[in-house]
Amino acid sequence: MSLAAGTPHLPTPAQIEAYGNGGFRFGGMSHRGSILCMPTGIWAWPVAEPDAITADSLALVLAAGDALDFVLIGTGRDFWRAPDALRARFAALKVSLDVMPTGAAVRTYNVLFAERRRAAAALIAVD
Repeated sequence: MSLAAGTPHLPTPAQIEAYGNGGFRFGGMSHRGSILCMPTGIWAWPVAEPDAITADSLALVLAAGDALDFVLIGTGRDFWRAPDALRARFAALKVSLDVMPTGAAVRTYNVLFAERRRAAAALIAVD
């Protein structure tokens, strides 16, 4: 499913103010479900578990590869290793891919955002 044809939930990038209870708070608003944090804004992301993380579900992120140096994937509460083929896609774009539980990914994304780094985050919502 490509999100590129849709519109962002928030049309500007923002720090994540809070997470949990199945969603996120950012930019003075809240969203229930998973999200993609991009330099172009924050998008709903229809992924609820790590096994659904694919090049297809990350199409918007991969398409923005020229504008990114870092991509974080928050995998919920559990650790997950990205498949080698997915890691290779990001390596071909010269984009660093880091996979970690969502809490750690939110904290890392907020630091990169505050430093005005070229970063994106794909974050699975946690309860």
